[in-house]
Amino acid sequence: MSGGLVLYALSAAFAAWILFFVYRQLASPLRHIPGPFWTRFTRAWYLYRLSQGHFEKENIDLHNEFGSIVRIAPGWYSCSGTEAIKKIYGLGSKFTKSDWLFAGLYSLTSLMSYEPFVNRCIDLFVDRLSEFSQTNEEIDLGHWMQCYAFDVIGCITFGERLGFLDSGEDIEGVIRAVDSIPGFASLSGIYSEWHSLLYKINSYLTTSGASGRNFLASFAREKITNHKQQQQKDLAEKTQEPDGIGSTIVNQGEDGTTSREPFMTKMIRAQLQNPEKVSDYHLIMLARSNMGAGFDTTAISLSSIIYHLIKTPRVVQKLRAEFDAARKAGRLSDRVTFHESQDLPYFQAVMKEALRMHSATGLPLWRVVPEGGVELNGVHFPEGTILGINSWVSHYNKDVFTNPTEFCPERWIEQDEAKLKTMNDMYMPFGLGSRTCIGRHISILEMSKLIPVLVDRFDFVMASSASPSGESKWETENFWFVKPRNFRVRVYQKGLRD
Repeated sequence: MSGGLVLYALSAAFAAWILFFVYRQLASPLRHIPGPFWTRFTRAWYLYRLSQGHFEKENIDLHNEFGSIVRIAPGWYSCSGTEAIKKIYGLGSKFTKSDWLFAGLYSLTSLMSYEPFVNRCIDLFVDRLSEFSQTNEEIDLGHWMQCYAFDVIGCITFGERLGFLDSGEDIEGVIRAVDSIPGFASLSGIYSEWHSLLYKINSYLTTSGASGRNFLASFAREKITNHKQQQQKDLAEKTQEPDGIGSTIVNQGEDGTTSREPFMTKMIRAQLQNPEKVSDYHLIMLARSNMGAGFDTTAISLSSIIYHLIKTPRVVQKLRAEFDAARKAGRLSDRVTFHESQDLPYFQAVMKEALRMHSATGLPLWRVVPEGGVELNGVHFPEGTILGINSWVSHYNKDVFTNPTEFCPERWIEQDEAKLKTMNDMYMPFGLGSRTCIGRHISILEMSKLIPVLVDRFDFVMASSASPSGESKWETENFWFVKPRNFRVRVYQKGLRD
């Protein structure tokens, strides 16, 4: 066969493949679902738009233009509304997502025993902010929120601070490694069939998300090894309780407080009890998950609360009035406990509204339609279709949240029961139902204890350098987590601002 015939045959085969591909998309029973033109044929449109770093806003615009169900890629549909939420994420949903083996570690009851750990980190964070208030220098508050969250995670996971709050430096490049992961994870999620190849290629690139994951696993492995050695030493030195392996190791804090054993101590004991069920892989995954996702969610949420308080002074005044009244009534300690924070209704509304305005994650939480398909808004989606809801789309739904771009904590207090129920049904900063983020209680604990202290002691002012335009506005970037970039502020002791 001549070269010309070979080229002709290849061209014909390619053309036939293109025609078949186009026909399959045009003949799809879901072809009537609207969306941008290229989303009918390729996932590349979604990848490109995601790479711009602002898909949470674009996703909202798409639903405003096309309605409650929008095509994002062939077989991928972004959804909105309470019906979609209940069917995709509701309790009893058959949509697939793997369960976490040790969810009990993350229960609120378990995490409340770690309040002394959190207190220790809050004290150090307050010291750093007090120093900044004396020098009147600009700081990247988003970075310092990361430092606080990472040190708390270190305490809860390993029983020790990792040292981020000491100087604000990125210890061993951990934050840089974590920051590199979401972009790679999103790419792998879009082209999951290529994950293995993408991982191998990206592992050779030192700044890639794959390398970041490898680094984080190595960092976790080293910490686990050190923790095992220390635990063996402690067990040898301490008198064990009658049940032997089930004894509790109490850690002495820097401030003289005590706290219950960290996650890793519990996991290592579980491994000794049942090595077939709990392997070193599980230990590494727990540590990596806590460091990789647990700290980002918290740092972003804390930043959102402070940012919206800076932009809305009247809310700060009401919040301080609530704190003062609670303190005079003997219901609020200098070191706010988690239980005390739950009895501050306006504070709870402030946190809830800040997480509505700026959820930590900014992409749809994709799920695969199970066997038998699902009916949604009168449309039948066959098995294998991918559906998802972006929390930003839910939280900025104009039919549910009046003036959704306005920061208004009162909306969570001054509503009738029916309206409030609908709002709560659409509220999903940590996911929903059986698919809720397993680490949400860590974030809630850290926020509930830190924010009252910051509001009580400091005033924050946006620095003019926070935005390229010079406006008092922050910049964000979204490759999974919607992170503030260059959230620069000046810190003042409360009431001492010039």
